[in-house]
Amino acid sequence: ERLRPAIFAAGPDPSSPLPSAVSGNCCDRQSYLDFQYLRCALGELRYADYRDSDNLVARLTGPSMDYPAEHKLEVYAQAVRGLTALEPDPEKRLKYLDFIDIYADLSEAERLQYQQDYPEEAQTMSRFAERFREEGMQQGMQQGIQQGMQQGMQQGEARVLARQLRLKFGALPEDIEQRLATADETTLLAWSERLLTATSLDEVLH
Repeated sequence: ERLRPAIFAAGPDPSSPLPSAVSGNCCDRQSYLDFQYLRCALGELRYADYRDSDNLVARLTGPSMDYPAEHKLEVYAQAVRGLTALEPDPEKRLKYLDFIDIYADLSEAERLQYQQDYPEEAQTMSRFAERFREEGMQQGMQQGIQQGMQQGMQQGEARVLARQLRLKFGALPEDIEQRLATADETTLLAWSERLLTATSLDEVLH
């Protein structure tokens, strides 16, 4: 099967020309890789044309397409629906949900509004995150046989808790990521319980 590179432009100016060669830094200044690719400027695509697509990439990148600003939360919800409908692998779902978050770039206020306006979609992802948390613990236990059970369980719980925090509060500062990575299992469990009622990161991690 032949592979063909594709570039999805989602920056502030998706119409800007993109490079077709990678050059070395040595004295002869010769290109060591030239290629042709399929160019897709997401901001030039009408979201309405891809809203119900059965193409996973189209559904994931919907938030970067062209649509009225007031439809932003609906577009986010539809991307989440597409992810749950078209991607069966739990680990890939978790990874691809990060893509949707990056493309949509919801503010904290928008996330709260999303949870109010689309409770079913928000609850679906919360249930998925909880299942993945349990799987992470199980995987951590298996890893613990080789690397130490305590470390494996901690890594699994820390990863899922970070995912849940991002879902509720948006991108996490680097120092918070570090705290999650180094916290012990008891601390992670306490933070997970606080997350259920907390309205800010400080309430979870105090």
